[in-house]
Amino acid sequence: MKILYLSNHLNIGGITSYLLTLARGLKSRGHEVYIASSSQGLTAGYSKEGFTFFPIPIRTKKDLSPKIIFSRIKLSGLIREYNIGLVHSNTRTTQILGCLLSKSTGCVHITTCHGYFKRRLLRRIFPCWGDKIIAVSEQVKEHLLDDFKVEADKVKVIHNGIDLEKFKITDQKSKSEAKRVLGFEDSPVLGIIARLSDVKGHTYLIRAFPEVLDSFPEAKLLLVGRGKMQAELLKLVKGLNIQNSVFFMPEVCDTMEMLAAMDIFVMPSLKEGLGLALMEAMASAIPVIGSNIGGIKSLIKDGTTGLLVEPSDIKGLTVAMLDLLENKDKAAALGKNARKFIRENFSQELMVEQTEALYLECLKNRG
Repeated sequence: MKILYLSNHLNIGGITSYLLTLARGLKSRGHEVYIASSSQGLTAGYSKEGFTFFPIPIRTKKDLSPKIIFSRIKLSGLIREYNIGLVHSNTRTTQILGCLLSKSTGCVHITTCHGYFKRRLLRRIFPCWGDKIIAVSEQVKEHLLDDFKVEADKVKVIHNGIDLEKFKITDQKSKSEAKRVLGFEDSPVLGIIARLSDVKGHTYLIRAFPEVLDSFPEAKLLLVGRGKMQAELLKLVKGLNIQNSVFFMPEVCDTMEMLAAMDIFVMPSLKEGLGLALMEAMASAIPVIGSNIGGIKSLIKDGTTGLLVEPSDIKGLTVAMLDLLENKDKAAALGKNARKFIRENFSQELMVEQTEALYLECLKNRG
């Protein structure tokens, strides 16, 4: 197969990680992989991996942007030149682009829904779902069926896959070294890796932290990521007078560098399709706390693979964090169970196999 992946950018984040995992896996199975995106992000890394990269002016969130038309004109010719049979989109604007490319070239169009969409008029007029839709969790599939009335047989749930060779259990010596590099010495470290957006729930985590400090004054809270909420969150930290205990770090290429320093991972999201960073933490055997919503509740089995709290429940977050800090044996058991759960249900090999099978099915149906 010749496969073209579409993305608005290749910045550090869940979609970029998803694309790289799929691209590597399918290339290792003998398929030719092409990637079209704006020139922003990790484009050099993709080229080094042996993937053909097509720069396109798709850095937009507008459904009716002329950038989509310019990208279609460029890619239509390249699809014909390279005889590409399938395009795979990953965002709303690239879904529109993929739909246009499918109509103009006859290629199969697959789209992955990584989360939840707002029910806007243009989405109803121009759904642009493609031949098949990959939903990253059962909850995202339910969202598509309930909110957009997508036909059930058009949606296939394929979970994100994790590289267990990369995300390994960090021994105590390595964890101490990772903390030392960050200036935390041997303090207990709680953290989250996520863009600084209101939907990720950082506000509730920060508000829950002062009571944790009452019992564990040496504890640190590590917030890894960038986003529009940063100034507001910094102001909140200062207002609570906990600026000596809360640390902001920019996004990192290798999340394992940050996970290695964490004793507890917290994801207090208000909405979450699945939660790739949460899965990486679980694969690393780090005890996790998450909101009882969306894809998170399909990962965390309360009391078995982690702890669940209700969304925006500040007191619940405090109680959960203190529980794991006070009960190290319980925390270790949850981390061990979490890694086992990821290994058995969310391997990258399974993700690649299921995606490849879906591609082949769609190509066969197209004749």
